[in-house]
Amino acid sequence: MVLQLTWPIPRLKSFHRLQIILQHLRMSKHTDSVHEVLLEKKGCAGIITMNRPKALNALNLPMIQQIYPQLKTWEADPETFLILIKGTGGKAFCAGGDIRAITDAGKAGGRLAQDFFREEYILNNAIGTCQKPYVALIDGITMGGGVGLSVHGHFRVATEKTLFAMPETAIGLFPDVGGGYFLPRLSGRIGYYLALTGFRLKGRDVQKAGIATHFVESEKCKIDQEKQFILDEHMEKINSMFSASSMEEIMQNLKKDGGPFALKQLETISKMSPTSLKMTFRQLQEGASMDLQDVLTMEYRLSQACMRGHDFYEGVRAVLIDKDQAPKWKPATLEEVTDEVLDSCFKSLGSNDLKL
Repeated sequence: MVLQLTWPIPRLKSFHRLQIILQHLRMSKHTDSVHEVLLEKKGCAGIITMNRPKALNALNLPMIQQIYPQLKTWEADPETFLILIKGTGGKAFCAGGDIRAITDAGKAGGRLAQDFFREEYILNNAIGTCQKPYVALIDGITMGGGVGLSVHGHFRVATEKTLFAMPETAIGLFPDVGGGYFLPRLSGRIGYYLALTGFRLKGRDVQKAGIATHFVESEKCKIDQEKQFILDEHMEKINSMFSASSMEEIMQNLKKDGGPFALKQLETISKMSPTSLKMTFRQLQEGASMDLQDVLTMEYRLSQACMRGHDFYEGVRAVLIDKDQAPKWKPATLEEVTDEVLDSCFKSLGSNDLKL
């Protein structure tokens, strides 16, 4: 089963373009350059290569500040017909944003905690509104910021090595980079499921979920075995249990079901930041009827609420720094995350709001 998106996807018509994609997949494993992002023109194609393989091509502010102006230049160039983005190293397209740098800046009150999210979301919007065919080769780990560099473009090409996830609720954040736009537009309630649990999709399942538009073998040397979508047998339960008017109701649905699948999701969600869960649930609810620009404006407000709060720093400590996997969330329960707390997270920042 292939799940259907509710936003339009153009067809990749040209066989020549597919050949370009396969060629670049094979060339993406190694590069000797010291630059963190490579920008080059090859024939009619503008090529963006993220080049931090030891950091799994994690996205930082200098990379964003190089990619954005070049993207706009190629978009306006009558001799550029295709923009392609990929990662080096063979392990990751882009594993996310440079969370540690953002954490340090947020703790110190540095501007990076504002500038990174602002400029990242401006880039996400530029990708989403790009007038040229934009192709992301999501070969390898594609999470968080890497999703923002790919999912809003015309074409997302997955391979057998693709590993997709939006794991932000585990670190006191929320599925940003336009997650409030694309996740609720996936079939049924799968977007809510992916956002709240951080479930990982691999290989062809990324296409079947509607996140990738195409699938190719990275080496084009194996016979691809078509398999059932990994969540196929659970879709009825996902659509039922994650159809709720509140985060608390989802938890009640999972408890009421009591089956192995439901209890596993209950265990997973119970480890997440209660504030992040409620924030994410409302983000997807509201984002379902917003355009991408309004979603990114909303998400910038949420990002700054996370920078002002407790759970993001505690989540990063527990998962990425000390790695004890034992975060102490504040508040510790869903019930303690009041509507007033949530409202303050979604509140306008006035003159500091994101401007697109």
